Amino acid sequence: MRNSRLKTIFIYALLAAIALLTLFPLLWLISTALKSPTENILQSPPQLLPSEPTLNNFVRVWQSLPFAQYLYNSTLVAILTVGLNLFFCALAAYPLARLSFVGRDSIFMAIVATIMIPFQIVMIPLYILTVQLGLRNTYLGIIFPSLASAFGIFLLRQAFMGVPKELEEAARMDGSSELGLWWFVMIPAIRPALVTLAIFVFIGAWSDFLWPLIVIQDESLYTLPLGVAKLAGTFSLDWRLVAAGSIISIAPVLLLFLFLQRYIVPTETGSGVKG
Repeated sequence: MRNSRLKTIFIYALLAAIALLTLFPLLWLISTALKSPTENILQSPPQLLPSEPTLNNFVRVWQSLPFAQYLYNSTLVAILTVGLNLFFCALAAYPLARLSFVGRDSIFMAIVATIMIPFQIVMIPLYILTVQLGLRNTYLGIIFPSLASAFGIFLLRQAFMGVPKELEEAARMDGSSELGLWWFVMIPAIRPALVTLAIFVFIGAWSDFLWPLIVIQDESLYTLPLGVAKLAGTFSLDWRLVAAGSIISIAPVLLLFLFLQRYIVPTETGSGVKG
């Protein structure tokens, strides 16, 4: 009994240490954002608890730059990216999982193989295509490379393949069309996979810096990562203000994850199907 208790204490202590190590950068960021100008943020050993905590850094950042506009731009881009990505990935994944046609497996392998291609390789052709389509300096231009993804197609295909065939057969017997089967039966059945993909796509779209930097020149269309980068030049690299802007930028992502994590559960689609 004693050995079992000591083992449990050791495991929890180890997990707590790992959690603290993982959260330390975030705690340091919050501490830096709350420190007043009179405190030394680079002192050694570091002091996590501010001696004179203040919210003035957040106020200065919000008032000096149009962060409300940056927040609106990032929110709009992220929501549109998530919606369009889920729609197109689900449309592409369904036939690759549930329909039989010549070359299906070869097409799927070719799509999956594109995951190994770094974005930097296709960045220039994508930019040229974006300019030719007249999407430069537009919201759609920011979204364009993320309309669909090989990872999303792969994830949703695997989810579609896990849906019991009995549900599909029952829907067909009721006279459902292929599109109706996809929308009313298959999409609800893979909700956990859709939520998982939505989180990944949202985080990627929200934190993307390189592509918006290339395709956007109009500051009124800047997203939060570009706005945070602009802080360095505006305030001559005042790390307190950069930390405050960074917290404003990452807070919606943390809130989204906390809200959606309860939906990431194994699907119970097959629980009502009896063989």
